Amino acid sequence: MKKLILVASMLIAVYSCKKADAKSENNTEVTASSEAPKTSNKIVTLSGGITEIVSALGHESEIVGTDVTSTYPESLKATAKDLGHVRSMTIEPIMAVNPTLILASDKDINPELLGKIQSSGIQTEIFNQEYSVEGTKKLIEQVAKAIGNTDYQKLNNKIDEDMKQVQPIAKKPKVLFIYARGNNLMVAGKNTPMEKLIGLAGGENAINDFEDFKPLTPEAVVKANPDVLFFFTSGLQGAGGNEGVLKMPGVSQTNAGKNKNIIAMDGGLVSSFGPRLGEAVAGLNKLLIESAK
Repeated sequence: MKKLILVASMLIAVYSCKKADAKSENNTEVTASSEAPKTSNKIVTLSGGITEIVSALGHESEIVGTDVTSTYPESLKATAKDLGHVRSMTIEPIMAVNPTLILASDKDINPELLGKIQSSGIQTEIFNQEYSVEGTKKLIEQVAKAIGNTDYQKLNNKIDEDMKQVQPIAKKPKVLFIYARGNNLMVAGKNTPMEKLIGLAGGENAINDFEDFKPLTPEAVVKANPDVLFFFTSGLQGAGGNEGVLKMPGVSQTNAGKNKNIIAMDGGLVSSFGPRLGEAVAGLNKLLIESAK
């Protein structure tokens, strides 16, 4: 009887040790019943794409602060603090939410903020974001590993599946993306997320003589002579809809203006280059095909 009790005690002790060993670094406990590892991280995400990745991996509840571009999922509005835009953000709002992990893209973040984040003592990961399918898949893998989650391949597989819906376009339409916010009108040049998205969707960026974004001018619109004008949905609404766009100086002289080829998509979807990239590309591809009819 004493031997049986001794054996049972030893088995309980071994089981307890194995359970304790299931906890890995970053306070992660792997459980068979959960979709994502449970962690005690308090995460600040400073990129819409990174925010989407963390959420899609099942860690949305750990996000305590985001940047202004993090508009998806909408449920984050009720649980995570909006810290502003990384171009003008300061360190104080970030420190106020007491994060244990900061995840950011190397794009747009102001150097002063980056320096203060890196000297704060808080665990920080700065990712090089490439605006391509492979770059996005690489980012998903890197973010997943940073938060202690290895179950990221399903997100990359979803991108591949969505990209299969993209249809070839015989004659590439020239697409001009216009960022409209209030009286601020900007057009996308080379090496912007919008240029890359347009290319993936089978179109051609209408402006190739400068990089980044520049203010919209009538001369630039006429010179670019786009076949399609592309807006964020919110931007098109703010510009007065299709009628308002057609009244913009120079637009009526372009192929897009003459044919009233104006399209719009959700800004968070098309600009984040996150897990929904394939969905964004396929959606834009469909709109470009329809506009050519």
